Amino acid sequence: MIKPFATILTGVLAGIGLAAAAPASAQSIDLEAQFDRTFGTELRAPQTFDAIYETSFERRIAQLADGSKGRIGVAALDLTTGEEIGVLDNQLFPMASTSKIAVAATFLEMVEQGKYSLTSEFPLMMPLRSARFSSPVAPVRAGEYMPAHQLIEIMISRSSNPATDALLAVVGGPAKVNDWVRRQGIKDFSINRDIATLVRDDGEFDPASHIDKRDAATPRAMLELLKGLYQGKFLSAESRAVLLDAMSKTRTGKRRIPALMPMGVTVSHKTGSLNNTSSDIGIIEGPDGRAIAVAIYVTGQGSRLAREERIAAIARELYDGFASRAGKRGPVWTNAEHTGG
Repeated sequence: MIKPFATILTGVLAGIGLAAAAPASAQSIDLEAQFDRTFGTELRAPQTFDAIYETSFERRIAQLADGSKGRIGVAALDLTTGEEIGVLDNQLFPMASTSKIAVAATFLEMVEQGKYSLTSEFPLMMPLRSARFSSPVAPVRAGEYMPAHQLIEIMISRSSNPATDALLAVVGGPAKVNDWVRRQGIKDFSINRDIATLVRDDGEFDPASHIDKRDAATPRAMLELLKGLYQGKFLSAESRAVLLDAMSKTRTGKRRIPALMPMGVTVSHKTGSLNNTSSDIGIIEGPDGRAIAVAIYVTGQGSRLAREERIAAIARELYDGFASRAGKRGPVWTNAEHTGG
């Protein structure tokens, strides 16, 4: 039988009277318990609506990734200790050219299968002038032929779009890259257009306030991609070496992840840039043998320079934070696991 509200309230008030002689902290706990037993926890308002971070490290990253001027997504993993940190790491962001790592990996798998070799030659796919949204796929023409290993290097280190579209055509288009990513167990990743079309039609939406599911991934998904590639779980030792070597030669994004790194730190990374969005993902290796996988996606912030400064600041804080926490566990004498060689 359901008791009248007045009867219930009388019981609660009686409990309040019995608790009056107890210390203040005990009273508070006892009253909350009585309220919960009577009305249920869902009726008691939370004490705060602010995000709660367990460590000062998490608070610093959250402050740097403040999205008041545009969405910022961060995912990072200390590959030595296994510690992770993330901010909006499960929200979709434009991949821009960071997707080129997956294109290269898909082609390298085909090399491992004997379908092509690193000396196989393919033509650059040069974009032709066309109006925005005038066709589902932007027109391109075949350009200079280059061996695959050079195409991989310039598509990563120089972010060459014609080289990327060359290999994207060879592997069978965006769907084949998505298939490769899915087979690695990675979700929340989708390439939908070639680079020529993506660039031509850029600016349809503002990524700072709109989530476009096309050509997008979560920072968490990109972190999983970096982790598997670095640890040799997705490709052979030879293929892994080719891709990481290209990432170590990246010339774009000098004001991003590498900008504030201390001497002795090496960064193997891939940048991305489109309308109102800048990104950088990669592996940061310290002189003590530690390796950190980092994926940072920044939108808005007022300018490209401001976005790049935010990426640099977050990356340095991640490096320092993980280093400090690892130091408390004692010195690191071995490299992070990378079974691929």
